[in-house]
Amino acid sequence: EELWREALGRIVVEGGTREERTIFYTAQYHACLTPNLMNDVNGQYRRNDQSVATLPAGRRHYSTLSLWDTFRAWNPLQTLVDTTLVRDMACSMLDMYDATGELPIWPLASGETRTMIGYHAASVIADAWMKGIRGYDGMQALEAMVRSSNINAKGSDDYVANGFIPSENTRESVSCTLEYAYDDWAIARMAEALGCNDTAREYYRRALNYVNVFDGSTRFFRGRRSDGGWTTPFEEFATGRDYTEATPWHYRFFAPHDINGLEQLFGGRTPFVDELDRLFTLTSEEMQLDVADVTGLMGQYAHGNEPSHHTLYLYTMAGEPWKTADKVREVLTILYHDRPDGLSGNEDVGQMSAWYVLSSLGFYEVEPAGGRYWFGVPLFDRAEVAVPGGSFVVEAANNSPENRYIQRVTLNGVPYDKPYIDYRDVMAGGCLRFEMGPEPVCWYTVG
Repeated sequence: EELWREALGRIVVEGGTREERTIFYTAQYHACLTPNLMNDVNGQYRRNDQSVATLPAGRRHYSTLSLWDTFRAWNPLQTLVDTTLVRDMACSMLDMYDATGELPIWPLASGETRTMIGYHAASVIADAWMKGIRGYDGMQALEAMVRSSNINAKGSDDYVANGFIPSENTRESVSCTLEYAYDDWAIARMAEALGCNDTAREYYRRALNYVNVFDGSTRFFRGRRSDGGWTTPFEEFATGRDYTEATPWHYRFFAPHDINGLEQLFGGRTPFVDELDRLFTLTSEEMQLDVADVTGLMGQYAHGNEPSHHTLYLYTMAGEPWKTADKVREVLTILYHDRPDGLSGNEDVGQMSAWYVLSSLGFYEVEPAGGRYWFGVPLFDRAEVAVPGGSFVVEAANNSPENRYIQRVTLNGVPYDKPYIDYRDVMAGGCLRFEMGPEPVCWYTVG
């Protein structure tokens, strides 16, 4: 009980309803259930090559890392509340690389399931490194990222050669191309931080590969053949071969590392926001959802599965934060509740609950490895996060369901004019105060 009180006390909230507080602490509980500790009390553990090794003193070895799900919110949450765990997970993933020659994709016990797509261990390690969470060899980590990005079994050869994955060669080709491009950006960030400028340039170039599967005529990411033509027929409301547990709508806004570039593909900020609006309002009798994970629907948005999770915060990035507030508050209050079926989809090893925890604090890291937590809307009147600097307090003055729009922001009593807060400012401790009101406003200058 003492251990659980400490874990659940890392973030303490005040205000809200009893149901909302129950959901919040349940979400924290869910987020603490993994990863699984794999070493014995004497430090011995079985490596992924099945040999037995002994950890250095003070280290732990972890598995059950659902990286495709968790790189989006669960891992960024841990960088706020448990940096020692983050360090040990990074060391564990590098140990898996040392044993097998590839960073893990979805490790379970002392093995690799190879479930899902991407090389998101690169995102998780780069996010930790960029936030100053160390205790492992940065150059070894970069080597592991680069090697893993070039040998992934789901289309890496084609991706490196063509800048996209031909749809006739590999299933889920669109989703793989998009997520590889994001991971490449994370690798570029890590390389740049380490002074490996040639590698950084190469991977920043690769990070733009998402453009290669964008069809300007439909303004969707689409399957593309090796001859350069688009896969037909194109069914925007159907889950299909080219997407991972998703319809084209769910991946339509997935370039979290280059939202400005994505806006330009849509023809500018106004048409981009117009299509975001349609995402949440468009319904269709043509929807063909052959994947059980696609749940929690709001128009074409599917909160019950992970590819959509960052999308609500794109309004803040585009200069219309009141729309983020509307959508986030709707998800927090409708798609989560305190009954046994209180999630709109699979928990997915803590990701669904981590989204709730971060979003109820009032922010979310859209671009892990970027270090910025973009503002949405705080659910509680006050939240206190235990950090190395003492505590980081989030206050929401005049907070209510009606007063759900941020009017102005202060950080430690000083007016604050950015739509996000940097990780380093959170970890330094202090007070982020939101003045809430009923009027939609944009309190910051849009870049």
